Amino acid sequence: MFGFGTEYVGWAFWLPLLWAAILGNAITMYVVVDGFDLGIGIIFTRAENDNWRDRMMFSVAPIWDGNETWLILGGAGLFCVFSVAYAILMPALYIPMLIMLIALVFRGIAFEFRFKADTSKRIWDYAFHYGSLLATFAQGIVLGAFVQGFEVGGRQFAGGTWDWLTPFSLVTGVGLVCGYGLLGATWCVMKTTGALEIWARRKSEQFLVATIVMMAIVSAWVPFLGRQIEARWFSWPSILALVPVPLLTAFVAYRIYRSVNDGHHTAPFLLSIVMFLLGFLGLVISLFPYIVPPSITIWQAANTVDSQMFALVGYAFALPITFAYTAYAYYVFRGKVAKEIAGGGYG
Repeated sequence: MFGFGTEYVGWAFWLPLLWAAILGNAITMYVVVDGFDLGIGIIFTRAENDNWRDRMMFSVAPIWDGNETWLILGGAGLFCVFSVAYAILMPALYIPMLIMLIALVFRGIAFEFRFKADTSKRIWDYAFHYGSLLATFAQGIVLGAFVQGFEVGGRQFAGGTWDWLTPFSLVTGVGLVCGYGLLGATWCVMKTTGALEIWARRKSEQFLVATIVMMAIVSAWVPFLGRQIEARWFSWPSILALVPVPLLTAFVAYRIYRSVNDGHHTAPFLLSIVMFLLGFLGLVISLFPYIVPPSITIWQAANTVDSQMFALVGYAFALPITFAYTAYAYYVFRGKVAKEIAGGGYG
């Protein structure tokens, strides 16, 4: 059912599986850790005053730039190990990827300049907000285009410049904005106090409802994007193994709602992460083992065994170090942000 590369043996079979897990981990980590600070930007301009916005920004200031390390690890791994997939995906997604990178740069500049600004502070507020919003929307479009699949001729992208722009990709773009907004709002619940925390709880409820609606729309749409995906979700007996995913997602959504209303601080954020992981699991079930849907598997796109082993040595050092300093940074800067921010910056 899942199209495993049984014609590949030994390392040629297992290494692509290992690298798919590594890249999947990097993408998941990026979505989680960069998702909430992009979510902060999404809800940023709705905050009532500068003190609220200062506290929201200070809650992610020590960690936000390190979060994007996972995006670099994922992109570098794709280039080093699955170069065929890289050569197909990049031309297919040039425009949304370029928009995302420009938005991330603009957002980063706004992040650094805002605390040094005086009369132009409001301009940087909007730059931070719209940079976050545009970067998230572009990521959602990339996700939607990937799920839809790509037209491939031989080992090259054979589609058009605007193939990525479809109703489905626009819906996934909106859906990711809602999801990141939920992560950002629940992060504020965890990291802030007083009236800002109460406001963040209201925002969490709003974005939770929006995220559930968008996940339902996307989940109902995905099985009908291709006969192969539809067969996985609706054929017997595979449906028995897949039904728990939407049921667990609904249960986690309910627990997020209860934890927000019951006054919990950490649980809403952690449960929001779990809901994202369940959504990611649903996509893996729908698409695996295709790295360029619907035609190229991870084994067909993989570089030589020697190339994979060489890259694996580097990642054997890079991944533990990245995990370690990420965990240490979050540990050091744990706890709530003070109600009054002293000083004029963070760097």
